[in-house]
Amino acid sequence: MVACGGCGTKNFIPSDLPPFQTTPCNKCGHPVMIAVRMRQFELRGVIASGGMGTVFRSWDTMLHREVAVKLMKPELASDPQQVEQFAREARACAGLNHTNIIHIYTFDQHENYKYLVMELADCGTLDGRIEKEGRVEELYVLDVGIRIASALDTALKHNLLHLDIKPGNILFNSEGEPKLVDFGLAQAAEAERKPDDGIFGTPYYIAPERIRDQREDFRSDMYSLAGTLYHALTGRVPFEAPSINEVAMAHVNQPLVPPNEIVTDVSDQTNAAIVCAMSKNPDERYMSYQDFGMALEASRSYLLVKKYRPGY
Repeated sequence: MVACGGCGTKNFIPSDLPPFQTTPCNKCGHPVMIAVRMRQFELRGVIASGGMGTVFRSWDTMLHREVAVKLMKPELASDPQQVEQFAREARACAGLNHTNIIHIYTFDQHENYKYLVMELADCGTLDGRIEKEGRVEELYVLDVGIRIASALDTALKHNLLHLDIKPGNILFNSEGEPKLVDFGLAQAAEAERKPDDGIFGTPYYIAPERIRDQREDFRSDMYSLAGTLYHALTGRVPFEAPSINEVAMAHVNQPLVPPNEIVTDVSDQTNAAIVCAMSKNPDERYMSYQDFGMALEASRSYLLVKKYRPGY
């Protein structure tokens, strides 16, 4: 019998179920599987799957702690370029010590499987919260924004740009702490993009200068973070269009509809901070993550006073 990681229901699983193959929980439909041992790690259940691989809730039998193991898809493991991108995430995070950046413990290989072992954050994503709630409460959005801006500032001090900030890359642990993940596209802040590098990242939050194939800097990540907060505040992505290419070009050509024109109760302070950070011209955005964080913190403080000291 195997307990479901989603609801805890115990499920009977046939003993001949192949390794890593899942079957839906009898009660909630969450994928369950027979535990698989890889070195000291016991992979017990699927947390999420993506283009690069699958993340498993796992148990470290040596250190007696829960971890997450991200297993690269076998069909990608024979591609050196894909393996390099997978390894880049481990290297990028290895030197970063921040509460709101997921901690990477090791990058290794077992038989034909390449995998990352990292801190467990299995209580959903900001993307999932938006999907569930439609729009997220403003104070909560500000708190997430302040913490992730601080995380990005730490990455910048280590000369790293993330380049794929989006709601799906902000996870939450059991204490509700937001964790920035997926540094697979990260690059050195001074790196020059080659003409054939193409545009990577998520078009719904991508900065205009990246579409124009101009050199990006930390303000490109800031734009994407602000776009992520915009989506959480309003329940809508900053720009919508019939195709991905049209969405991308909208960041360049279309004026941004301010958040408080979509949701009228968004505070003026939060509205101004998001609009500034999403300026088309990087020079018109905040000149540091500290400045952006301070603007979000000022709005948060105002809302807290308004909430707990009405009439003040």
